[in-house]
Amino acid sequence: MQGSLMLDIAGTWLTAEDRRLLRQPEVGGLILFARNIEHPAQVRELCAAIRAVRPDLLLAVDQEGGRVQRLRQGFVRLPAMGALAGHDEAERLAEACGWLMATEVLAAGLDFSFAPVLDLDHGRSAVIGSRGFAGDPQAVIRLAGAFIRGMHAAGMAATGKHFPGHGWAEADSHVAIPSDERSLEAIRARDLLPFQQLRGQLDAVMPAHVIFPQVDVQPAGFSRRWLQDILRGELGFDGVVFSDDLSMAGAHVAGDAAARVEAALAAGCDMGLVCNDRAAAELALSALQRLGVQPAPRLARMRRRAFPGIDYKQNPRWLRALERLREARLID
Repeated sequence: MQGSLMLDIAGTWLTAEDRRLLRQPEVGGLILFARNIEHPAQVRELCAAIRAVRPDLLLAVDQEGGRVQRLRQGFVRLPAMGALAGHDEAERLAEACGWLMATEVLAAGLDFSFAPVLDLDHGRSAVIGSRGFAGDPQAVIRLAGAFIRGMHAAGMAATGKHFPGHGWAEADSHVAIPSDERSLEAIRARDLLPFQQLRGQLDAVMPAHVIFPQVDVQPAGFSRRWLQDILRGELGFDGVVFSDDLSMAGAHVAGDAAARVEAALAAGCDMGLVCNDRAAAELALSALQRLGVQPAPRLARMRRRAFPGIDYKQNPRWLRALERLREARLID
């Protein structure tokens, strides 16, 4: 059974210290970043080495398309999702993107990508921008729904982010503490709609490190109001909830790394991510060991459901998807 903490590593191979940390039962996942990746064969070897240490670990990556693609050398350079909406066959293109992305990520040995982005592009948030499918919630629902269909067809679970929406807040939660001053009614009327309408297709949700002061003084990822009352209660979502990276500036309102992971799990997250800070990861691990946190069985739903094999590029669906994106001039 997966533990409740997702960590990262510094290099392209496991060190003895990495292996020690990954053997801790409280660790349930590992996320790869660009620094961990050289080419597809190296990623497969790294994932195999990780699974040799802990076969049950969830292996994740951020492979959205556009500027957020950790897998680059030897992988398809997918367009930003915001580039799809203007095309006549936007839904077919979105489904092709979802399938291509998932197939490559699974073939590299990982379980899933944290995708799709469900934030509305209000033209206010530089950190979201073209990562979002559109500014209109109905367009986001259609296109993200198609993207998810592609992911599921390839055998990958889908994670909607960043609940209940990061698109209105102007500050970047990586380096600041964003705030969205709108009322709950205003958020429900637009930003919450993709999460509500796609809840049956989503396997997981990642909340935003954004404070919505008219709803709760805590960022959504630390808020029982958002995660328990609204996401679980009102929306009826029963999938996995991952925290966003608890090392980000937007999470620092909860205290040190130990306090952050405790607050995230207490609010309703099933797994906390602590990345790019090994000392913070050790603090979070010690907190979970002290608390004796029991992992959520639903985390197992995030495991890969298919393994395409290294010959996936011979698949006729692969060739058709590439052709469709090239005809639309979305990839080279």
